[in-house]
Amino acid sequence: MAVYKKTYRPYDGPLTPAWRRVAVIPRYAFDDLRRSRFLSLFFLASFIYPVICTLLIYVQHNASALELLNIRNASQLISINATFFLSLLGWQSVMALFLAAFVGPGQISPDLVNNGLSLYLARPFTRLEYAAGKASVLVVLMSLMTWVPGLLLFGLQGYLEGSGWAGANIRFAAGLFFGAWVWILLLSALALAVSAWVKWKPVAGALLFVIFFVSAAFGTAMNAVQRSNWGYLADISYLVGSVWVRLFEGGARTTSGAVFFRVPIGAELPLWQCCAVLILLFALCLYLLARRIRGVEVAR
Repeated sequence: MAVYKKTYRPYDGPLTPAWRRVAVIPRYAFDDLRRSRFLSLFFLASFIYPVICTLLIYVQHNASALELLNIRNASQLISINATFFLSLLGWQSVMALFLAAFVGPGQISPDLVNNGLSLYLARPFTRLEYAAGKASVLVVLMSLMTWVPGLLLFGLQGYLEGSGWAGANIRFAAGLFFGAWVWILLLSALALAVSAWVKWKPVAGALLFVIFFVSAAFGTAMNAVQRSNWGYLADISYLVGSVWVRLFEGGARTTSGAVFFRVPIGAELPLWQCCAVLILLFALCLYLLARRIRGVEVAR
C-alpha cells in the first residue's frame, strides 16, 4: 500500500514461542519426504530385520513353537546375547546410511542453489537453529531405524525371559542407545556437510558411500604397507565399531564387532584414540557446515 496513507499497522497478534519456530523446518521437510513412494517403501523395508528378530525372540520363549520345530533346548535356536544386539545395530545402521544418502543431500543444497538461505535467516532463525532443524529430519528417521527398535526388542526379551535378565544385561540397552547416537550424530553431520558443499544431489549421495568405503580401503592399505594397525584410524566403520564393542562388552571381548563394523580380535586400538578421531571428524563436519550456512554471499 502507499506510504502516504499511513494505514499500515504492525502485527499485534500472538507470536509463536521461540522454541517452536525451529519445528517449521522439519515439518515441511517431512511433508516433502512423505510424497516420495520410494522412501516410504524403503523405510518400511528397513524394519524387516527387527521383525525377524522379534519372531526369533518370541519363538524361543514359546513352548509349542519349539515343539513344532523339534527343538528341545531354546538356546539351540539362537542366543540372545551381545552378538545378537550388535548384529541388529550394525544392520540397521547400514540401512540408516542408505537413508542418509537419499535424504541428506536434499536438506541444504536446494537452499543454496536457489539462494533461499538468506530468506531463512531473515526470519527469526539463527544459523544454529537452521542447522538443527535440518539435522532433526535425519536424527528422527535414523532413530526410528536404530535404537528405538533395539530397545523395544530388549524390552521384549526382558519381559519374556523374566525378572533379572534385564538388570543383568542392562549393558545391551545402554550399548544400543549410546552406540546408535554415536552413529546418528556422525552420519547427520557428515550428510549435511556434504549437502552444503556438493550441490548436485546424486553426487552428494554417492559421495557418502565413497567416504566410508574409501576410508576402509585406505586403512587396510596403510596396515598392509606399514604392517601395523594404525591404518584403522582412517577407517570410519572400524572407529564406530570399536566404540560399540566397548559399550556392549567392556574390556572382555568375545565378538568381532557388528556386521559391516568389524573390529578384528587382536587388532584393537586404544579407545581414546578412536574417540578422538571421531570427535575430530565431527568437528570438521561442523566447521565445513558453518562455512556454508551464511545469510549473505560475497562475490569476488
